[in-house]
Amino acid sequence: MTSPYLPLVFLVLIGGGFALFSVVMAGIAGPKRYNRAKLDAYECGIEPTPQARGGGRVPIKYYLTAMLFIIFDVESVFLYPFAVAFNQLGLFALVEMVLFIVTVFVAYSYVWRRGGLEWD
Repeated sequence: MTSPYLPLVFLVLIGGGFALFSVVMAGIAGPKRYNRAKLDAYECGIEPTPQARGGGRVPIKYYLTAMLFIIFDVESVFLYPFAVAFNQLGLFALVEMVLFIVTVFVAYSYVWRRGGLEWD
C-alpha cells in the first residue's frame, strides 16, 4: 500500500536536486572574472553611487510597487480554486466571485487614478 503523498515527495526531491545541481554547476562551469562592479550591491533601477556605511536610502516607489504586486497576486491565488471547482459551486459562488473581482478592479482603478502605476 503506497502513500498518496509519494508523488509529491518525488516532485520535491527532483526540484531540490535540480536546484542544487544548477547552483553547483554554475560555480564549477561559470567564468571566474570578478571585478569591483560585479561585487557591488545592485538595486534594480538605482545607479550605484557611493553611499554611507550600512546602505543608503531606497526610494519608496520600490516598496509601493512590491505591495501592489502582492495585492494583485493574491487575487489570482483566490481565483484558481474558484476556477477549478466552478461546476460544483453554483450561482452563489459565481456572484461572490464577481463581487470580489469588482472590488479588486475598484482598487485597481483607484491606484491607476492616483498615479501608482506610473514610473517616474
